[in-house]
Amino acid sequence: MSAVDWPALMRAGIRGLGLRPAEFWALTPAELELMLGKPAGVAPLTRARLDALLGAYPDREGGTQDG
Repeated sequence: MSAVDWPALMRAGIRGLGLRPAEFWALTPAELELMLGKPAGVAPLTRARLDALLGAYPDREGGTQDG
């Protein structure tokens, strides 16, 4: 687990983006990343990855319960 570099994030948000401290602390990490120009979210699921998941976790015959 990596430590969060709060001073760098605060400089980027407050100095770089011109946010007030209350605005900075009200943001979610995803919102801050988006404002800093980082790609949001994860890549979409590709057909190849879906096929790999289906192979690893096939549907069971005769049941309707998940898991």
